[in-house]
Amino acid sequence: QVNLVESGGRVVQAGDSLTLTCDANGDTLRRYSIGWFRQAPGKDREFVAAISWITTVYEDSVKGRFTLSRDNDKNAVHLKMNNVIPEDTDIYYCAAKRDSYDLRAEYGNWGQGTQVTVSS
Repeated sequence: QVNLVESGGRVVQAGDSLTLTCDANGDTLRRYSIGWFRQAPGKDREFVAAISWITTVYEDSVKGRFTLSRDNDKNAVHLKMNNVIPEDTDIYYCAAKRDSYDLRAEYGNWGQGTQVTVSS
Protein backbone atom coordinates (compact mmCIF):
# COMPACT_ATOMS: atom_id res chain seq x y z
CA GLN A 1 0.00 0.00 0.00
CA VAL A 2 1.21 3.50 -0.83
CA ASN A 3 1.02 5.94 2.09
CA LEU A 4 -0.14 9.47 1.27
CA VAL A 5 0.34 12.67 3.28
CA GLU A 6 -1.26 16.00 2.33
CA SER A 7 0.26 19.33 3.32
CA GLY A 8 0.05 23.02 2.47
CA GLY A 9 -3.40 23.86 3.80
CA ARG A 10 -3.71 27.22 5.59
CA VAL A 11 -5.90 30.27 6.06
CA VAL A 12 -5.89 32.59 3.05
CA GLN A 13 -7.96 35.46 1.69
CA ALA A 14 -10.20 35.32 -1.36
CA GLY A 15 -8.12 35.87 -4.47
CA ASP A 16 -4.95 34.40 -2.97
CA SER A 17 -3.00 31.42 -4.27
CA LEU A 18 -1.65 28.37 -2.45
CA THR A 19 -0.26 24.95 -3.28
CA LEU A 20 -1.26 21.66 -1.69
CA THR A 21 1.15 18.73 -1.85
CA CYS A 22 0.49 15.00 -1.78
CA ASP A 23 3.65 13.18 -0.68
CA ALA A 24 3.95 9.41 -1.07
CA ASN A 25 5.90 6.71 0.76
CA GLY A 26 6.04 2.99 0.13
CA ASP A 27 5.62 3.11 -3.65
CA THR A 28 6.29 5.25 -6.72
CA LEU A 29 3.48 7.71 -7.47
CA ARG A 30 4.10 7.73 -11.21
CA ARG A 31 2.58 4.22 -11.23
CA TYR A 32 -0.76 5.59 -9.93
CA SER A 33 -3.59 7.86 -10.90
CA ILE A 34 -3.92 10.56 -8.23
CA GLY A 35 -7.20 12.22 -7.30
CA TRP A 36 -7.97 15.22 -5.12
CA PHE A 37 -11.23 15.48 -3.17
CA ARG A 38 -12.65 17.89 -0.60
CA GLN A 39 -15.22 17.49 2.16
CA ALA A 40 -16.93 19.77 4.67
CA PRO A 41 -18.52 18.54 7.94
CA GLY A 42 -21.91 16.99 7.26
CA LYS A 43 -21.41 17.12 3.50
CA ASP A 44 -20.60 14.53 0.86
CA ARG A 45 -17.10 14.17 -0.47
CA GLU A 46 -16.62 16.19 -3.66
CA PHE A 47 -14.30 15.45 -6.55
CA VAL A 48 -11.83 18.26 -7.32
CA ALA A 49 -9.26 17.05 -9.85
CA ALA A 50 -7.25 14.00 -10.90
CA ILE A 51 -4.14 13.20 -12.91
CA SER A 52 -3.26 9.96 -14.68
CA TRP A 53 -0.25 9.01 -16.77
CA ILE A 54 -1.60 10.83 -19.83
CA THR A 55 -4.32 13.30 -18.82
CA THR A 56 -5.68 15.61 -16.15
CA VAL A 57 -9.34 16.31 -15.33
CA TYR A 58 -10.97 19.04 -13.23
CA GLU A 59 -14.35 19.62 -11.66
CA ASP A 60 -16.17 22.52 -13.30
CA SER A 61 -16.10 24.59 -10.10
CA VAL A 62 -12.28 24.68 -10.11
CA LYS A 63 -11.53 24.50 -13.83
CA GLY A 64 -9.30 27.37 -14.89
CA ARG A 65 -8.27 28.10 -11.28
CA PHE A 66 -6.64 24.86 -10.05
CA THR A 67 -3.76 23.00 -11.70
CA LEU A 68 -2.44 19.50 -10.98
CA SER A 69 1.16 18.52 -11.63
CA ARG A 70 3.54 15.69 -10.82
CA ASP A 71 6.95 16.07 -9.19
CA ASN A 72 8.45 12.66 -9.83
CA ASP A 73 11.84 13.56 -8.33
CA LYS A 74 10.12 14.10 -4.98
CA ASN A 75 7.48 11.39 -5.48
CA ALA A 76 4.72 13.97 -5.04
CA VAL A 77 1.73 15.61 -6.70
CA HIS A 78 0.90 19.31 -6.35
CA LEU A 79 -2.49 21.00 -6.49
CA LYS A 80 -1.93 24.65 -7.35
CA MET A 81 -4.94 26.74 -6.30
CA ASN A 82 -5.24 30.20 -7.86
CA ASN A 83 -7.82 32.92 -7.21
CA VAL A 84 -9.41 31.02 -4.34
CA ILE A 85 -12.97 31.80 -3.20
CA PRO A 86 -14.72 31.14 0.15
CA GLU A 87 -16.49 28.11 -1.37
CA ASP A 88 -13.06 26.44 -1.63
CA THR A 89 -12.98 26.13 2.18
CA ASP A 90 -12.81 22.41 3.00
CA ILE A 91 -10.57 19.57 4.09
CA TYR A 92 -8.66 18.41 1.02
CA TYR A 93 -7.65 14.77 0.52
CA CYS A 94 -5.50 13.05 -2.05
CA ALA A 95 -6.05 9.46 -3.17
CA ALA A 96 -4.30 6.92 -5.38
CA LYS A 97 -5.26 3.96 -7.56
CA ARG A 98 -3.55 1.73 -10.10
CA ASP A 99 -5.85 2.40 -13.07
CA SER A 100 -7.24 5.30 -15.11
CA TYR A 101 -10.70 4.03 -16.09
CA ASP A 102 -12.75 6.54 -14.05
CA LEU A 103 -10.62 9.28 -12.54
CA ARG A 104 -13.52 10.60 -10.43
CA ALA A 105 -14.10 7.42 -8.40
CA GLU A 106 -12.87 4.05 -7.07
CA TYR A 107 -9.76 5.16 -5.19
CA GLY A 108 -8.44 2.79 -2.54
CA ASN A 109 -5.62 4.68 -0.80
CA TRP A 110 -6.27 7.97 0.99
CA GLY A 111 -4.32 10.54 2.97
CA GLN A 112 -5.43 12.20 6.21
CA GLY A 113 -6.37 15.56 4.69
CA THR A 114 -5.27 19.17 5.00
CA GLN A 115 -7.50 22.11 5.94
CA VAL A 116 -7.95 25.04 3.56
CA THR A 117 -9.84 28.09 4.83
CA VAL A 118 -10.63 31.03 2.54
CA SER A 119 -11.85 34.24 4.14
CA SER A 120 -13.83 36.84 2.22
